[in-house]
Amino acid sequence: MVLLINLQSYIMRNELSLAFLVPLITILLFAAFFKVVVKIPLIWSVIVTVLGYVAYAFLQTGFAKLLFGSIAAAQEDISNGYLLQFASGLITILLSVGLYKIGMGFKFDFERLRFRFEDIFIIMLIVVFLISVSVIFYYNDLFVNIVFFAAVMMFLLYYAIRKETEEDSD
Repeated sequence: MVLLINLQSYIMRNELSLAFLVPLITILLFAAFFKVVVKIPLIWSVIVTVLGYVAYAFLQTGFAKLLFGSIAAAQEDISNGYLLQFASGLITILLSVGLYKIGMGFKFDFERLRFRFEDIFIIMLIVVFLISVSVIFYYNDLFVNIVFFAAVMMFLLYYAIRKETEEDSD
């Protein structure tokens, strides 16, 4: 899976000059992975993938601002990119391990997904996100990235926590 994502990323960025589409394709590949291999229903695989991607993008954009002042400055030197990836990955791993050790995470039953108006609305929002993320990365504005990813992350976290709370009370 990682090889496939790296290969598509390299080809889209370097061979086809379509770097702004890489996030969209990566999200779709991860959602397909969760659907096929982990056996999560499609809607939840997309929600989990988008939430993880948004959280990581928010963290990485924040690090780009903190360490380099802008995305353009982070892209000036290849070592800046490596430093940004290393810092983002390290913090993500430490946060994941820490949250796991204290028992935080989602444990709701993915199989109990009910399609109602709310779920259709969420599906439409995810489609809008998938289209918007390509546009956001095409314009490459740091402030817009931070606001966009923070808003999407807060909404998806609120939705996921609310759904888990509803299932716990059932």
